[in-house]
Amino acid sequence: MNLMMTFAVALRALRVNALRSVLTMLGIIIGVAAVITTVAIGAGAQDRVSAQIANLGTNIITVFNGSTNQGGVQQGSGTQISLSLGDAAAINAEVPGIAAVAPTIRSTVQVVAGNLNWSAPTLGTSAGFFTARSWDVEQGRLFTEDEARRAGKVVVLGVTVAANLFPDGDAIGQYVRLAQVPFEVIGILQKKGQNSFGQDQDDIAVIPIETAKTRVSGRLSRGRPDAVQQIMIKVDDGADMKQVEADLSELLRQRHRIQPNQPDDFVIRNLSELLATREASQRILSLLLLAVAAVSLVVGGIGIMNIMLVSVTERTREIGLRMAVGARRKDILVQFLVEAVTLSLIGGAVGIAIGLAASAIIAHFAGWPTLVKPDSLILSFVFAGAVGVFFGFYPARKAARLDPIVALRYE
Repeated sequence: MNLMMTFAVALRALRVNALRSVLTMLGIIIGVAAVITTVAIGAGAQDRVSAQIANLGTNIITVFNGSTNQGGVQQGSGTQISLSLGDAAAINAEVPGIAAVAPTIRSTVQVVAGNLNWSAPTLGTSAGFFTARSWDVEQGRLFTEDEARRAGKVVVLGVTVAANLFPDGDAIGQYVRLAQVPFEVIGILQKKGQNSFGQDQDDIAVIPIETAKTRVSGRLSRGRPDAVQQIMIKVDDGADMKQVEADLSELLRQRHRIQPNQPDDFVIRNLSELLATREASQRILSLLLLAVAAVSLVVGGIGIMNIMLVSVTERTREIGLRMAVGARRKDILVQFLVEAVTLSLIGGAVGIAIGLAASAIIAHFAGWPTLVKPDSLILSFVFAGAVGVFFGFYPARKAARLDPIVALRYE
């Protein structure tokens, strides 16, 4: 009996007990659908985290002001004004592996354009900010380093601010007022969307840092006219992030004259590590869900084994008759094995269809990103077939080892 004929016999045998076959396949269907949906959710989440890392700017290290201590009580990050423009210049000049440095001052001011206004986070920074964040303009241009040093009254708007102040879209060359100071709009930044914390990155107005200090935000400290709130650093691709962090810490401790037994008056954070940690957590959750789906497949496989054993018992006289007319043990083994694999593969195909539908429904109604990868579909189908082979082998072997004479006498 060739393989195609064996397959046709298997399908006919499954049709004889159609309801039982469908119920047997349920475990495989649920398991495969769970695998497809879980992988799609996990891949979508990882893809979203990767996009968030790209939006933040890859290889970013941020240095913040430290915390003051009053009477043994820590006042929190940023309360100790320790960072300066000089620190930023020193980092750019002395720390190897640095692509861009951007000292920043952040405040929230009312941005006014004609009879419209919008409360927007305003960032005073250098031209290196756009390099660090890998952020280009959609319209117009970015301000230059020379404009940043000369306290130029120019502003680059995020698309959220631009849409609320210039609904007609004609923003370039117009003037807005920040803290009653007129600024020329020279550019509109490309859309970034929300960051990993749900904040709208496009709700921003970026101005030169000297302009922010002298005309908008004011000085952070009377004793430190060059003080800044934070320093954003983009590390060269391929550079050792840990080594750059160590070099940063050593340089700043030297510049701030911190003794070996004293704590840092600054905080260094690696944003890529934070998002990588989140990605790792989502990966662990996906693996746990996959483990649950694998259990479903195993349960489905046990169901197939159980039904195939019942089938062998019910068809004992048929097996004896086949052997009596010349069927070999190998033919009987292949026949029942093909039946088990057919159950698994049909269940796998139905499970894939349900998994694709479930992924689409989750993405549409729950707003959760999903990404179906072709290799996950192939792997699920192959694994379903492997379950059929593994759990169908014992019943098939039992059928093949029946004594023909005993089988023909079986009632």
